[in-house]
Amino acid sequence: MSETITLAQQLLQIDSVTPNDKGCQQIIADYLTPLGFNIENMKFGEVDNLWARKGTEGPFIVFAGHTDVVPTGPEDQWTYPPFSAHIDDTGMMFGRGTADMKSAIACFMVACKQFEASHPNAKSSIAFLITSDEEGPAHDGTVKVIEALEARNEKFEYCLVGEPSSSNKLGDSIKNGRRGSLSARLTIIGKQGHIAYPQLAKNPIHLAMPALTEMVDTTWDEGNEYFPPTSFQISNINAGTGAGNIIPADCHIDFNFRFSTENTKETLTEGIINILKKHGLTYKIEWQYSGGPFITPADGKLISAVKSAVKTELGYEPELSTGGGTSDGRFIATTGAQVIELGPLNATIHQIDECVSTSDLNKLTQVYYQVLVNLLAK
Repeated sequence: MSETITLAQQLLQIDSVTPNDKGCQQIIADYLTPLGFNIENMKFGEVDNLWARKGTEGPFIVFAGHTDVVPTGPEDQWTYPPFSAHIDDTGMMFGRGTADMKSAIACFMVACKQFEASHPNAKSSIAFLITSDEEGPAHDGTVKVIEALEARNEKFEYCLVGEPSSSNKLGDSIKNGRRGSLSARLTIIGKQGHIAYPQLAKNPIHLAMPALTEMVDTTWDEGNEYFPPTSFQISNINAGTGAGNIIPADCHIDFNFRFSTENTKETLTEGIINILKKHGLTYKIEWQYSGGPFITPADGKLISAVKSAVKTELGYEPELSTGGGTSDGRFIATTGAQVIELGPLNATIHQIDECVSTSDLNKLTQVYYQVLVNLLAK
């Protein structure tokens, strides 16, 4: 097996369910130290974070990733144990974190070793920003490391996030931005009463419907050249006591915006409040802001380097995309760095029998190496 696959298996065989790292970052540190990286453990709360840097000059690229994984689900439904990193006869490696995203960390580690061997005197900097708090609340992970780096004015120009960005074949799509995410828990307050005497009660379900319809029917924006239009989706509606003859006292609605750069959390919050006031509702609302949208322009040096690397190693040019959920790139983009996501296929992420092609991982290692050459070699 290649060095990439051996390293990936070492990481994958650790059951580092979020927010636990369980020694994954120590494996990374032990590998990078002989390559000349300075290792800094940054623990915030109960979350382990690793900042490993080599070099003091620019250009400066950071590889960002996470060692935590989502829970496995029923283990008896897996073809192979979820932390075995089993490779079958077709070369597919199975396990939680194979695609999302421990394998990509191994790819970049080996790519750095190759770059060091081929360009020992390169005047540049490379760093790893690895957290164990990406799949969870993301309160004490990348966001805190970035705050610490900003506080000491440690700046970098480029960041490559190893999230699984590929759709149908390796490298066919790279993320050069992500939509923002804003969620809310809305409570419409009515008055409980007997269902046979509605004049003595206020049905919060009935009261909520016209406002919710207007929220759904509103065109929040038209999107732009980088983003589709902002979407509004209701995920849960809950009301009632369980009895069939009681008008409930309140109705709870959960909803989410995935929004483009045409909106902000402030404009969307104001829009919702205006609708609620327009319909004369008594309400409570709790907001949860996961992060704003970000975009890396298509004409930047990082995208040029990545496109060229994919073309050189895989023979085709990737498409740019801003689809999908959020990632830690939203925290990194606030520094002004160019940020893109490039990683394995995302077809099985968070699923039973999550898997990735070992052949793809070896190819991804070479793509990452070529990105380093394109950006850092002089």
